[in-house]
Amino acid sequence: MTLVETGAFAVLALVTLAFSLGVVLMRDVWHSALMLGGALLSLAVHFVWLNAEFPAAMQVLVYVGGVLVLIAFAVMLTRAADDEEPEVAG
Repeated sequence: MTLVETGAFAVLALVTLAFSLGVVLMRDVWHSALMLGGALLSLAVHFVWLNAEFPAAMQVLVYVGGVLVLIAFAVMLTRAADDEEPEVAG
């Protein structure tokens, strides 16, 4: 492995680590979901770099495509609008 490849791997590893930390440290659920998408996409880049194209494609299709869409729907369904008052039964 050459010095350029080692440097590129180090940068990509730091990007993956930053996205992963962003998932845990973000206070907003939407931003955390976006960070999760970035982390999963950067893992797919790692797979491509290892010449594992099929796991990279499955990573993008299943996790980024499926799981993040489910998270987005769950957040949209459970989050109340900011301008609405919650209804009180009684």
